[in-house]
Amino acid sequence: MYSDTRPAPLDDMPRQLAEFRIAETVEIQALLKSLMDRNVMLNLSGSCGAVYSTTLWTVDANQRKLAFSADLMAPGLQALVESEDAVAVGYLDQIKVQFEVNQRLLVHGRRACVLQATWPAEVYRFQRRSAYRVRTLERNSPKASLRHPQWPEMQIDLRVLDVSIGGCALFLPLDVPTIEPGVCVNGVRLRLDADTEFRANLTIHHVTAIQPDARGVRLGCELSELDASATRALQRYIDQTQKRRRMLSLD
Repeated sequence: MYSDTRPAPLDDMPRQLAEFRIAETVEIQALLKSLMDRNVMLNLSGSCGAVYSTTLWTVDANQRKLAFSADLMAPGLQALVESEDAVAVGYLDQIKVQFEVNQRLLVHGRRACVLQATWPAEVYRFQRRSAYRVRTLERNSPKASLRHPQWPEMQIDLRVLDVSIGGCALFLPLDVPTIEPGVCVNGVRLRLDADTEFRANLTIHHVTAIQPDARGVRLGCELSELDASATRALQRYIDQTQKRRRMLSLD
């Protein structure tokens, strides 16, 4: 019902949203603290179109304030501050967390700069999309080959972590230049195993931190423009991988 990839359109379905809405300060604080403690990457999307990826720096329920880590040199940050509205989206396991980021202000300290905002009046929790997603089998070296959108002369091969019929997750190592959410890359070649290879357009929708020793981040992507044969091949791969994982769990 609600896409993995962008803020849910809350204004369109106000009556249906009651079960997803959290308004109690204690519950909001617990959710926000989990996002902060787990260093979850948050995508801040402005109504002007600006997108900025960051993490929560502080959560202060007493002062009714939040602070996000901020890089003054990051593209889109100033536009986000000046945007009329902004929404934050992050992921706790299979739960999508969404809240408004109001009264945004850049605060400069001695050693760091933070993006300050007021305490959200409500937070929404949505179950991630129901399309069946499988973790790929590493021994098959599944990868996506593409040109880096910011550095077209750079050809990169990124490991495919998991895949569904409508999306995938890629591993972006720390030594590869970052890719911002919202970017669309056309003609990406995905090779999942010896029998499953196809091309598709790929849109980056969110960037998520993995455990510190992973030395990289997770790119949540939407797949589009798959032809009929590619769709069949992907569905067959998902079915076969699901069966193989079940067999491995029995060994």
